[in-house]
Amino acid sequence: MSDIRNLEPKQLWNFFHQITQIPRPSKSEQAMIEFMKEFGKNQKLETIVDTVGNVIIRKPATKGMENRKGVILQTHLDMVPQKNSDKIHDFKKDPIETIVDGEWVRANGTTLGADNGIGVASAMALLASKDIVHGPLEALFTIDEETGMTGVFGLKKDLLKGDILMNLDSEDEGELYVGCAGGVDVNITMDYEEENSPKGMTAYKVTAKGLKGGHSGVDIALGRANSNKIMFRFLMQAESDFGIRLAEAAGGDLRNAIPRESYSIVLVAESKTTEFEKFVKGYEKMYKAEFSDTEPDLKFLCEKISIPAKVMKKEVQYKIIRALFACPNGVQRMSQAMKGLVETSNNLAVVRCIGGRFESYNLTRSSVDSAKEATAWKIAAVFHLIGAKVNLSGGYPGWKPNMNSPILKTMSDVYKNMFGNVPEKKAIHAGLECGLIGGVYPDLDMISFGPTIRYPHSPDEKVNIVSVGKFWDFLVGTLNHVPVKS
Repeated sequence: MSDIRNLEPKQLWNFFHQITQIPRPSKSEQAMIEFMKEFGKNQKLETIVDTVGNVIIRKPATKGMENRKGVILQTHLDMVPQKNSDKIHDFKKDPIETIVDGEWVRANGTTLGADNGIGVASAMALLASKDIVHGPLEALFTIDEETGMTGVFGLKKDLLKGDILMNLDSEDEGELYVGCAGGVDVNITMDYEEENSPKGMTAYKVTAKGLKGGHSGVDIALGRANSNKIMFRFLMQAESDFGIRLAEAAGGDLRNAIPRESYSIVLVAESKTTEFEKFVKGYEKMYKAEFSDTEPDLKFLCEKISIPAKVMKKEVQYKIIRALFACPNGVQRMSQAMKGLVETSNNLAVVRCIGGRFESYNLTRSSVDSAKEATAWKIAAVFHLIGAKVNLSGGYPGWKPNMNSPILKTMSDVYKNMFGNVPEKKAIHAGLECGLIGGVYPDLDMISFGPTIRYPHSPDEKVNIVSVGKFWDFLVGTLNHVPVKS
């Protein structure tokens, strides 16, 4: 079987297939918004597009369920656009090519968009259904969740009518999420002086590639390499041992994806080229040993290129290399409240040193707001020391767990009755939209769940087929047991 439209439940997978044919990278969701508007119109359901582009579709309760609490099914329309370096794909024009690979569905060299396309498809399947029993339904499809949550930031009061919010954006079937991390962007910029490249030098392009990357929250504890960190670790030693001159460097492209590829262009004295090439191979060997379990395809290599016209001035190079080497990255602290949960982390997501302009973008996450702020300011302190400008922006709150949530109890009971075991209750080290929505609608009873998705935000993203079926059955079963309004 190669066509996802033949998978069960067919209506869900057919809607997901339709979604994969519509380009929808973050901040370019207009085609998807129009698609959802047309869908609501065709279903003869009340459809609203708010001032920022969020789509709300309402469906009345089925007969006999009018007295149940109203449920808001919440998902996001955008997807993370990541592809392998050898894959030709324009995320603003090209459809996603899906592949049924054993027990999983994945894409051909790109992100799949199961995050959060499966959630969107499941909400659509419920809105289109004629035989599923449910109380009043409301579907909230937000925009730009992945690069700033501008959809929920722009959500107005008194727009939503429901009592319970079900966020369909978690990535482990059989788990109910009752809390999430907040986040803040730490943006660093600095202009620097360049000078003419010195004579008697050979230019190399040094590349780190083949890394797994992944979600900067969900996957941050897996011990994967950050291509920016390993590049600037190398550059610091190369500067010390070879007196290299740095012409440019860049790595990563999304704040919420662990960077998979980075490069630098360096100049080395002609008399030291043989030794330098051995030095690069030595670093590749060392990195492969350090990350043998998590990065089996890691490559760290160099190639000779034409000498660039300009390089950084020595004193600037010295500062930038050391600041990036020292920048906190990865897990900073584990949670004391919930075993196995990352409390605080940072992702050194993007680095650009090109043409006299230095930029770096970090995403700091924590379920403790004070720890989030402290880590962000620690990063700021490092770059203030080299004279860079630091701007903290896009901050959003975490979602504090409510273990006495009525919908949590209902769903725990439904899951046990359906599948014979009690679902795990968890918080997630990622920025679910629940925190922001709860700030606008503080009386909502909220929960998050979903099918099993692995390696989101990377070209290795895949969704487990069986888990989609269980997720769907659980969702439908839950709607049949939503509490009566008091």
